[in-house]
Amino acid sequence: MKTDNKLCKNAYFHLPGLFEFYEFYKKFLPLYEKHREYFYDWCSIGSIYGSPSDCIWGGGRTGFGTADVKNVLDLLKEFKISARLTFSNSLLKEEHIKDKKCNQLCSMFEKSTGIKNGIIIYSDLLLDFIQNKYHDFYFVSSTTKVITDFNDFNNELNKKDFRYVVPDFRLNKNFEQLRKLTSGQKEKVEFLCNECCWTGCMQRKQCYENVSRKALGIDCKEFKCSALDSFKGYRFSKAMKNPCFISLSDIKNIYLPMGFTNFKIEGRSLGSALILEFLLYYMTKPEFEMEVREEIYLDNTLDLF
Repeated sequence: MKTDNKLCKNAYFHLPGLFEFYEFYKKFLPLYEKHREYFYDWCSIGSIYGSPSDCIWGGGRTGFGTADVKNVLDLLKEFKISARLTFSNSLLKEEHIKDKKCNQLCSMFEKSTGIKNGIIIYSDLLLDFIQNKYHDFYFVSSTTKVITDFNDFNNELNKKDFRYVVPDFRLNKNFEQLRKLTSGQKEKVEFLCNECCWTGCMQRKQCYENVSRKALGIDCKEFKCSALDSFKGYRFSKAMKNPCFISLSDIKNIYLPMGFTNFKIEGRSLGSALILEFLLYYMTKPEFEMEVREEIYLDNTLDLF
């Protein structure tokens, strides 16, 4: 088994809640910088992703995220962390491309943090538009494409438009095929670690399309997942039992040695307390978990009830 100080590569975690959890990151990021000894030295924050609640280009999760754009930009600039705008709406048409608010977001994020920012994207129409009008973003192929066929995933990796590609979580453990990827392809793979969705779900694309309709203001019925225990909502304990779950041990002992370094944590529609649990699990040394909890909870004078 590999130990921390023998890991030859860093893991980069891409965290949820750019606009959704601004207040949380305003507390967490100074702690992360000041007390780096609390956290594994082989892992780093690769980016923080999200979109404002009223962003029609948004997808994946919408209706969350009310933080002031300038405040968000100032925070990420201070800590030199890449921002990713989640523009993964799958149903965009030509009339949506000139949306004033979304274009203003692009203008503000294009060069303002001192570090290159990214866009998580689904629509080829939007990709072409942004590439032609704004020239300083990198692009991430969204998991909302639900790429479950490995040949399709391989083709997506070969597209020069994308710096990263997030496959459907059900490809996470296809180790025989993953090993055969080139080193360049492996550098582009970004695994979704903590998905709670049932591996046999056939409605994932429909779920994302429903979110896209809502973002566009289209009147539509609420999507209802048919999985037996979907009514319980997200549970990290349930995600950990998912056969496609990527554990901390998996990252250290399987993925990093294979040449994979990018890992996405989902959770934009969850609460900040659960986001903290993700960061404690994936990034925090066990002996310092209490110190991190105390710094975050006590600083916010948390009341459970």
